[in-house]
Amino acid sequence: MTEPDEKIDDFFSSARVTARAEDVTLGQESYREHLYEQQDPVLARWRGLGYEEFSAQKRSPDFVQELLSSWQALYDEPFVGVTSDGVVRDDVHRLHQAATPADPAPVHAAQRVLDLLTTDQRDRYCHPVDAPQWRAWSNPEFVIHEVGLRLEELTDEQADAVLGLVRASLSPEGYERVREAMELNRFLGDLVGLPALMNERSYWVSLFGTPSTDGPWGWQLFGHHVAVNFMSVGGRHVIAPVFLGAEPALADGARVALFDARETLAIELASSLTPEQRAEAIVYASVLDPAMPEGRLHPADERHVAGAFRDNRVVPYEGLRASALTDAQWGRLRGIVEDFLLLLVEPQREATLRDVDAFRDETWFAWYGGTDGSQPFYLRIQSPVVLAELDHHAGVWLSNKLPARFHVHTTLRLPNGNDYGRAYLAQLADRSPAT
Repeated sequence: MTEPDEKIDDFFSSARVTARAEDVTLGQESYREHLYEQQDPVLARWRGLGYEEFSAQKRSPDFVQELLSSWQALYDEPFVGVTSDGVVRDDVHRLHQAATPADPAPVHAAQRVLDLLTTDQRDRYCHPVDAPQWRAWSNPEFVIHEVGLRLEELTDEQADAVLGLVRASLSPEGYERVREAMELNRFLGDLVGLPALMNERSYWVSLFGTPSTDGPWGWQLFGHHVAVNFMSVGGRHVIAPVFLGAEPALADGARVALFDARETLAIELASSLTPEQRAEAIVYASVLDPAMPEGRLHPADERHVAGAFRDNRVVPYEGLRASALTDAQWGRLRGIVEDFLLLLVEPQREATLRDVDAFRDETWFAWYGGTDGSQPFYLRIQSPVVLAELDHHAGVWLSNKLPARFHVHTTLRLPNGNDYGRAYLAQLADRSPAT
């Protein structure tokens, strides 16, 4: 069968969204076999450009303008939250009194950043705790919204202080994962000869609210393949939405693939399903299954439903209900969710996992593709309190026109209105005495 290759723009072909009767199978080739030649116009036309000129040119094609228009309309909507049916449940995210005092380290780290910034920088960096700019994050390498400060435009001392805030707010292992994704962005920039456009500091950072151990506040870091939103409210940490990914997701064996443990656990779970379970859990036999309805595949998001600007999306449950899983299978599914929650420090992660456990019987597991690791796949775990996705994508800066496991996107949401800690923030406001 001839692969469809109609160009959507310089980076996207119709192959990524065209149904295929046969499965998409994985070969043994390295991602290096999909590198463009350095002189190829796909790469060469961008050399010498700064991020502003690059972004302006990347945004200009009709295809991208249509995307931006649709995303802007979503961004302009009042925040509601991701739901399964359009109705926000108010019984799922309950803000309880913290058992231990708040760790002051993130507050001290946030104050150090403020102390190092100029007045003009602080004006751009700081926003009200409920500012709409929370929702302006995006994950492409070109800039859609300039929010806050550009990390690469700060002094080394200022940039190190910002990263110190990220480190102080996340678990050690979560911080390493975020930094690895940023490093892989630099690795990609070096691979394609565009380090000025993709590097470990090509990210935007902002502060929301006033850093405090008892008041609500947070920060945001976003750019290519990394978007992290951290919020502290009433003793609880919320780190959502989160977008982490990489192309390629590994650096020539220098380290394990970015999501290797998560993917291994996912394949173990999918492979353990009985025929009856598989009939429900495997929603589509392939990531480009012709049975998918029109519009299910998105030329930029591919199979993702919870990426940038999707704060209010209605995502019906699909797949297998977790009540049909054995305890061992539930343990694997819970392990996958825990890996998505890795950025939270341990006590906060445990509290969020208790929320996940409380809704075990309302948790759904959906899988697209083969379950033995021979195909790219998409998975989604969704409940009233969590929505987690992993998807294998076609190339953008690499030339593979079909999804491959070396280009990975992941998203994490807290449905029913707790992205950016909004549900907690509303409860905190309700507890405050009227003025």
